[in-house]
Amino acid sequence: MSAIQPLADKDRIFTNIYGFQDWKLAGARARGDWDDTKSLMAVGQDAIIDAIKASGLRGRGGAGFPTGMKWSFMPKEPKPGKPSFLVINADESEPGSCKDREIIRHEPHKLIEGALIAGFAMRARAAYIYIRGEFIREAEHLFAAVAEAYDAGLLGKNAAGSGYDFDVFVHRGAGAYICGEETAQIESLEGKKGQPRLKPPFPAGAGLYGCPTTVNNVESIAVAPTILRRGAAWFAGIGRDKNQGTKLFQISGHVNRPCVVEEAMGISFRELIDRHAGGIRGGWDNLLAVIPGGSSVPLVPAAQIMDAPMDFDGLRDLKSGLGTAAVIVMDKSTDIVRAISRLSYFYKHESCGQCTPCREGTGWMWRVMERLREGNAQLHEIDLLEEVTRQVEGHTICALGDAAAWPIQGLIRHFRPEIERRIVEKQGSAPLAVAAE
Repeated sequence: MSAIQPLADKDRIFTNIYGFQDWKLAGARARGDWDDTKSLMAVGQDAIIDAIKASGLRGRGGAGFPTGMKWSFMPKEPKPGKPSFLVINADESEPGSCKDREIIRHEPHKLIEGALIAGFAMRARAAYIYIRGEFIREAEHLFAAVAEAYDAGLLGKNAAGSGYDFDVFVHRGAGAYICGEETAQIESLEGKKGQPRLKPPFPAGAGLYGCPTTVNNVESIAVAPTILRRGAAWFAGIGRDKNQGTKLFQISGHVNRPCVVEEAMGISFRELIDRHAGGIRGGWDNLLAVIPGGSSVPLVPAAQIMDAPMDFDGLRDLKSGLGTAAVIVMDKSTDIVRAISRLSYFYKHESCGQCTPCREGTGWMWRVMERLREGNAQLHEIDLLEEVTRQVEGHTICALGDAAAWPIQGLIRHFRPEIERRIVEKQGSAPLAVAAE
């Protein structure tokens, strides 16, 4: 397999991600946004969906579901009194993830134009952008950009001169992680407590206000106009098969230059860090482990991640995931057990409490993790903890239970000797034999 080449500047979609230029409508138009949007829509709704399918775009919110296929689930003929809706998930609450806020703060018109095109393709009457409550400046920019689009005739009646009527509403959340889950987000939009719904019915059948609804991530929607302008083949030509296109990576932790950067899917971890983040703090020999996709995916030890391709399939092969591409780098100064215990506390705190395995299990897992961190446990409790994670994983309505279980599973899989060392030192008992990997 040939190495993926770094993304060329001419192929960048987000050309103002660092905010060096004007974020308002005039600046957006100068960068090519809203350029004859009418002609993009004139090809027809099914043709737009086919182009998104051909591009290979997969959802950028974490799950990686093919975006064009998701759009195609919407009804072709909305029933009377049952309009279709697009909901854009800007509730970016995954620890480590900070890309959507940069899009909203510096390139909001890419998102708004993408909402119009995606909404049109799915026969949607309106888009609701659900933005995280803590995003104060981002929400201000988004409200202002939507107002500019209305004033310029790009939204509302005969949006962008296309003959299609389309509205965009911005809804501010109140800071609940669970509202990043699509059905909990729909519940919150309806003014109810943010709790996931049982599926089926799926949102494409009965979503917001009981109407057909598609929920997409900010980045998934924002790239759509550029894909249509430059062609599906261009986007599909970047990255590896089934892992095509560009991606915003958010690099934090023990690197010399933390950043958000747009790169080609499938770029190696080493290339990504050396090229954009200034390398590992203290050099590559100092790397301990990496959480490659936001706090909910299992960590990967240094030896396995160094030359791994940063895409959905490459990280799945390492029993982890790309998630939102929030790359959290940890060097050898990290107390790895404490780090995962802290994540356990986050998921305990953010559980909505609807499902018993998650409500009870997340608190139990955190309490055991705290004892393991201190060495205040017995060796057999490591296996007991892993068994409980398996009982939580896959047994809840939404994926929060999985997100709470996976970091602990990754820790036990790769750093069990470190957990055992703490117990042995604290208890003075004989360690269990650790099988060689």
